[in-house]
Amino acid sequence: MFVLNIFSMTFQSRLFLGLFLTLFSVTSSSKTLPVGAGKTYANPGAAAMVAVAGDTILIYPGNYTGTYFINNLKGKSHAYIVIMGTNKNSVFLSAGSEGLHLSEVAYVKIQDLTFTAHTSNAMNVDDGGKLTSPSKHVIISQCDFKYMGAQGNNDFLKLSGLDSFTVSYSTFHKGATGGSGIDMVGCHYGWVHHCHFDSMGSNCVQMKGGTQFIKIENNVFKNGGQRSLNLGGSTGYAFFRPQNAKFEAADIAVYSNEFIGGLAPIAYVGAERIDVANNTIILPEKWIIRILQETADTPRFVPCRNNMFRNNIIYFSNAVTTHVNIGSNTLPATFLFSHNLWYNLSNPANSSPSLPSTESNSIRGSDPLFVSSNNYRLQKNSPAIQSGTLIPNLPKDMLGFTYKNPPSRGAYEFEGSPSRVNMPFKNKPFIYPNPALKSVVVANLTQAMQCTVINSKGDIVIQQSIQPDSPNLLIDDLSSGIYYLRLEGFDGEYIISRFIKE
Repeated sequence: MFVLNIFSMTFQSRLFLGLFLTLFSVTSSSKTLPVGAGKTYANPGAAAMVAVAGDTILIYPGNYTGTYFINNLKGKSHAYIVIMGTNKNSVFLSAGSEGLHLSEVAYVKIQDLTFTAHTSNAMNVDDGGKLTSPSKHVIISQCDFKYMGAQGNNDFLKLSGLDSFTVSYSTFHKGATGGSGIDMVGCHYGWVHHCHFDSMGSNCVQMKGGTQFIKIENNVFKNGGQRSLNLGGSTGYAFFRPQNAKFEAADIAVYSNEFIGGLAPIAYVGAERIDVANNTIILPEKWIIRILQETADTPRFVPCRNNMFRNNIIYFSNAVTTHVNIGSNTLPATFLFSHNLWYNLSNPANSSPSLPSTESNSIRGSDPLFVSSNNYRLQKNSPAIQSGTLIPNLPKDMLGFTYKNPPSRGAYEFEGSPSRVNMPFKNKPFIYPNPALKSVVVANLTQAMQCTVINSKGDIVIQQSIQPDSPNLLIDDLSSGIYYLRLEGFDGEYIISRFIKE
């Protein structure tokens, strides 16, 4: 049996370094390019035509209905080009065929935008069809995708030929019947974390066409459609990246996520070396796992094989009549199952799943004892607590707690007091107004935090503690320009936001 060790700290550090450079290494010559009614540029496409490394395309409130094609937009490792809204609740890209279509780009960040009612794909990032020359270093953060305007194979976020990217703190709501929240074709070194998916059609995230080295961590997948995660798929030969890939997907870690509903939460499809671990799976509608092979050209493509499913909590009902749906041309006996907790609330005595290989150290028929029917943290006497197997490079749990050794099963480590809760995604602090003139307010504070404001040259210009009952930060004395706000809690977790001082 293989050991998945490709997700080293080097990979995660590379992603964090890219984000750090994005936020703090803006050159003093960087410019803000204002977009909107009465501003210098009418739409983001016009601003992108003149943007250079370090610039910020700042989109003011409005409803932008065009399809904005942006080609060859390239920042630098120390100076990303940023496309951002002043406030995602008032900056809408809507109603066109696509909102943004970026081709052959590098070192670009997109944040604080809302995409809605598109009839093709809401946002598309690709390599322009140059299969050996991918777009690289793209960060998508704090964006909302909702109400797809078509019901075919239409995706909120289509990624084709993209390497070294992150998608974080974003929401995906009511996707197309035949589409995905995020659809990756031939993508590599990606990280999807702290996102919320609700009411998808085909799937929440699909990874196919030679996609490799991806992390899916700390997300919520609610009513995720046919296959909440399609770990592989079916791709036309001309679209594989690289062209000689022998799998649809490989080397993917699915760690510490929450799955609620969906026809099948997990589907391994023409994939190998996939590790699905420490997830909490709640009431799947038909299957728990699918093992399939849709690209069955032999000997080129390997059969679906050598994948893992461990440390998960599966809380299901009699609606699941087949625990693992196995298709032809697969090698299910090569799958590793271990340390999962299986509980059939309809009939606890009938909790043992039918698996294609022998599972080690499972718990079957014992209630995981969640805090409540919609809070999947663990009560103090849960059998899941510290009963899992140690997994190297396991991320923090859904609430930001470090897993212990051994870890608990599922997406939540047990931390005792319910009051000691780190900042969950849905209550993540944010700042407003943005742009601001005299002060900014830090909303959703749940604890005192250290506040540091840094200018575009990297100088600290404000440093003070900020409290939930006094969340205002005075910026009246600052010069006009771009600033970065770092909020750090006592537990070491921090959040970075960018704001404009008018």
